[in-house]
Amino acid sequence: MNTTADGRSAPSAQDDGGGDWYVDDRCTNCDVARQLAPELIEEVDGRSEVVRQPRGAAEERQLHAVAFACPTRSVRRRDGRVAAELDPFPLRLDDAVSFCGHNSRHTAGANAYLLRRPGGTQMMIDTPRFSEPLAERFEAAGAVTDVLLTHRDHAAHGRRYADRFGARLWIHEGDLDAAPDADRVVRGTDPVEVAAGVVVHPLPGHTLGSVLYVADERYCFSGDSFYWSRATGDVEVADSVTWYSITELAASLARTVGRLRFAWLLAGHGDRKHLPEGEMARRMRELTARTQALRPRPVDFAAVRW
Repeated sequence: MNTTADGRSAPSAQDDGGGDWYVDDRCTNCDVARQLAPELIEEVDGRSEVVRQPRGAAEERQLHAVAFACPTRSVRRRDGRVAAELDPFPLRLDDAVSFCGHNSRHTAGANAYLLRRPGGTQMMIDTPRFSEPLAERFEAAGAVTDVLLTHRDHAAHGRRYADRFGARLWIHEGDLDAAPDADRVVRGTDPVEVAAGVVVHPLPGHTLGSVLYVADERYCFSGDSFYWSRATGDVEVADSVTWYSITELAASLARTVGRLRFAWLLAGHGDRKHLPEGEMARRMRELTARTQALRPRPVDFAAVRW
């Protein structure tokens, strides 16, 4: 292996055919890179690796997106230069939702989103890393009125973004110690409308205070409760990384699944997916049944089926 100017390990030319892009040794295998460039970056021996160099401008843009999303800044060019003007974030997924990118090491590399609301305002669901230039970029499309935390693992930058935007910070009481100065506290297990068309569904399981946010019966921001797995081609729970109780998660899903209507699954970890509402509802019912058969197991990040 060679080293870069900052001392990080870089592959030698023969490792990948002499291409410009590589993943350095800080990679934590969070899956963000593989979500954004699945044909160029794959999991190899428990970490992300560039398996093919980009062909053409579109694939080059994909890897620039990966570089700006990676929480450890591990996706790099040999010459160290990643063009700032090719930072695509926030990256629009459709007319109402954008992916924030710039995932943070302090939220375990979780995905965060911006949800546009009628009247031109926005809500932020979970948080990217904090910086003033990012905050300016995020609010360029409209004032951010609320920062909605799905659970404790994603709370790191919540108060700072809320204060910067003059927004309300939300969290469930079960995880309140992770954001004790939250402006709004969700209590109990009943769904609550937090704004017109936006409903929070408490879903204890991954953590005691885990919740889902469902907007307009179209978008489900699932935090770490469930995600789309490219490995299985289905909705899955990360039962090997359940901090509170897989048994409680099964009960939460059974209580909640009949109320859920959405077509976009937007997870904190794991991939996103857009399906017809009926197809998504069927898969959620099947996930609920599968989860009821699961039993507690030791935490094992390597066992997650991304």
